[in-house]
Amino acid sequence: MSVRNKPSSQDDRLVEVFGAPIDQLYQAADADPRLRNALEMRSHLALTEEQVARVRDRVHDRSAPDRSMDELSEDELRMDSYWMEAALTTRRTYLAALGQVLRVEPSPEPTRPVTFTQPVIAARTIPTSGETTTHPARGR
Repeated sequence: MSVRNKPSSQDDRLVEVFGAPIDQLYQAADADPRLRNALEMRSHLALTEEQVARVRDRVHDRSAPDRSMDELSEDELRMDSYWMEAALTTRRTYLAALGQVLRVEPSPEPTRPVTFTQPVIAARTIPTSGETTTHPARGR
């Protein structure tokens, strides 16, 4: 599975800041270096969050209530603890870096419909020399 398809905890924030879905952001990344940097951090974050989930699931599986306590290994649990610490530290680092990039990114231009202060746009034509017009003040 491509990292583009892996979810991250910051996808909604990226969509909010850059104003497009993640797949469209990846398509536009070549044209915008700031977007490219943000998406690179997002990719690393998605991989790191996947690692956190794997270690978490492995610990839950190994320590499930229906498993025998004889199967518990303190060495395996210790190694999982080291992996979890490394993955969470890395995740926090990517979250902080991505957060900084997103804080300095300007908000996307809101797309608003054009509204007019008058309900109808009035236009007047200039009469040609052959037309006669009456002027309301003169009574003609």
